[in-house]
Amino acid sequence: MSLSYAIGDIHGQRARLEAAHALIAEDRRQVGDTGAPVVHIGDYVDRGPDSRGVLDLLIEGRAAGRPWICLLGNHDRWMQHFLRPGCEPEPARPDMLWLEDAVGGRATLASYGVDADPHRALGAIHAEARAAVPSAHLDFLAELLPSFRHGEAFFCHAGIRPGVPLEAQSVTDLIWIRGEFHRDTREHGALIVHGHTPVDRVTHFGNRVNLDTGAGYGRPLSVVAIEGRKVYLLTPGGRVPVPPEMPPEARCEAG
Repeated sequence: MSLSYAIGDIHGQRARLEAAHALIAEDRRQVGDTGAPVVHIGDYVDRGPDSRGVLDLLIEGRAAGRPWICLLGNHDRWMQHFLRPGCEPEPARPDMLWLEDAVGGRATLASYGVDADPHRALGAIHAEARAAVPSAHLDFLAELLPSFRHGEAFFCHAGIRPGVPLEAQSVTDLIWIRGEFHRDTREHGALIVHGHTPVDRVTHFGNRVNLDTGAGYGRPLSVVAIEGRKVYLLTPGGRVPVPPEMPPEARCEAG
């Protein structure tokens, strides 16, 4: 049975990311595995204190040959577009600037030593940011994958558009979708492993698993092991099974 690991939305929390990888290393030791992929579900930047450190760690790990898969998150694409010569908006949210407090871009730029004070001219902030962010970080962001399939699991940042084949999903849906995907209880042809929408705990909905437990808001960063469709939360005490829960609609019918 195929084994994979997955880490939820990181949002600038390097220390928590290091702790997650330590849990994976211990689980590998326990099960005797060295090659199972580790899928990072996206949103490496924004809100947290060390977005630069997160990207440094991921770049260093991949350069060292570790089996790390890094997926594209909506915040990662937001950063990409902001740093382009024209200071472009995120295509899916042209109404929101990356530097707005609700998005968290100012915290990201602070980790690069850029003064993104809202009283400064946007052009000055943009020019300083383009000079401060290393080309290796821009290359990393440009190379992020929209999705990854391993065994019975399909990994993406936000989810999929129900009814569309997995191989035909749009990048924007993979990094932005919420309601239509969350409400759909059908089988999607694979267990969809995603983040993007914070939940109180890693939750297995039968056809999907949400890993975003709110690290961007000071809450835990969660990491799981997946074997087939079985999901295990990794903790300092070892694996804790995450069983599928009955969907809300089914609970209503059963009651």
